[in-house]
Amino acid sequence: MKKLQIALASALLISATPALAHTGPLAQNSLLAGFAHPLTGLDHLLAMLAVGIWAAMQKGKQQLAVPAVFLTLLLAGFITAVNGVQLPLVEGTIASSVLVMGLLIAGMARLPAALSLPLIGLFALSHGFAHGSELGAASALTFAAGFIASSLTLHLAGGTLSARLLSKVPTLTRIAGAAMALTGAGLLTSL
Repeated sequence: MKKLQIALASALLISATPALAHTGPLAQNSLLAGFAHPLTGLDHLLAMLAVGIWAAMQKGKQQLAVPAVFLTLLLAGFITAVNGVQLPLVEGTIASSVLVMGLLIAGMARLPAALSLPLIGLFALSHGFAHGSELGAASALTFAAGFIASSLTLHLAGGTLSARLLSKVPTLTRIAGAAMALTGAGLLTSL
């Protein structure tokens, strides 16, 4: 099992590339492009899955609050970028989101809402800003609808997978979190 953990972590770290979902304005021209955006970059894909996994690990209302806050501030970040407002350190925050969420998952952390929701919100704002800054000539409404739908789908996939793993093999959830954290560290070092 230890060799499998090392191999998985190494593979993810080697495959880490910066901001793969940020493909430029020419590729952003439809609802489908918006839907595909979170799926085409390791940073966005892992962060969206991590939000779902971490939400499933929480208790009570926080299970719904984590993805709800994320999606709300994802849209707010998008609107911020579309309106020309600049945010600092967006790429670093996106890479950090993968690292931090991976660590939270690996550590099976349950933070109080007063800490977890602002943290999730910060990460979401940066991810949304990246989406908005890549809008190009696409319709903001259809592109946003696409990436919100895709993000929600990834949250649900991560949450469903985590809920099943947590009840049967919780160690796999920890391993997934550790692999995400290693990938996030790789993303940060490649900036």
